[in-house]
Amino acid sequence: MIRPYLPLNALRAFEAAARHLSFTKAAIELSVTPAALSHQVKGLEERLGKPLFHRLPRGLALTDEALGLLPVVRDSFDRMAEFILRLQDGGKRQILSVGVVGTFAVKWLLPRLARFREAHDWIDLRLSTNNNRVDLAEEGLHMAIRFGDGAWHGTDAIPLFDAPATPLCDARTASRLAAPEDLRREVLLRSYRADEWPAWFAAAGLECPPLTGPVFDSAALMVEAALSGEGVALAFPRLFGPALAAGSLRRPFHLTITTGSYWLTRLKSARPSEAGAAFEAWLLDEAARETSQPG
Repeated sequence: MIRPYLPLNALRAFEAAARHLSFTKAAIELSVTPAALSHQVKGLEERLGKPLFHRLPRGLALTDEALGLLPVVRDSFDRMAEFILRLQDGGKRQILSVGVVGTFAVKWLLPRLARFREAHDWIDLRLSTNNNRVDLAEEGLHMAIRFGDGAWHGTDAIPLFDAPATPLCDARTASRLAAPEDLRREVLLRSYRADEWPAWFAAAGLECPPLTGPVFDSAALMVEAALSGEGVALAFPRLFGPALAAGSLRRPFHLTITTGSYWLTRLKSARPSEAGAAFEAWLLDEAARETSQPG
């Protein structure tokens, strides 16, 4: 079997240029000149017989061939890095890079991480947060925890649990809310999902009032605003259990709506590592505990 030889430096140049969509920025990262990096990429394209980039007036765009090659190259570099790390650490540790939607990371995952570390001290877990907009291949992530309907192109999505939302506010605001229609007089804090408050009012059998409250890209920040008396948030109460238990955060109504669920996602084109499989099993076990507990 003939195995094609592809220079490692050219593959590294391609990966960096694909991540930055710029030869100049990639060259700075790799400490080479833009001309040298462009030459490496050009040589790789000639070996493959396919263009990898569309050269645009302002930057680069990936071709279909590059979109197919990029996750393979990143997976290969990740595996080499993991193997070298394990050699240096006596063959024990593996790197696992996981992207997590911010509120879930802070309010749900972080309080449980000690249990994960105790059971999996051989995993070098690297977390990055986002506002639910994440590209696994582009950001070099093995996995990502997301909120939505589970339909993300090119990914396998494993359900963790539903996240029913309900109004949450501070104690003073709650004292003014005897019935759902009382919310019409309050500032309604919003997320970037514009359909949430209309869906909640529809479930309550009411017409949604004009929505003029500030918009947040983080549910954690939105609930902090509610705790400060800035308005009423619509959020998943389980993520804010300590504040609810302390009484500083109130849940004036039992009515909930479900606009999405939390999912563990990974690229279909990438094989899960031993560390990835261990993290998935642990996460699913923790999620099962979550759903088995009374609300």
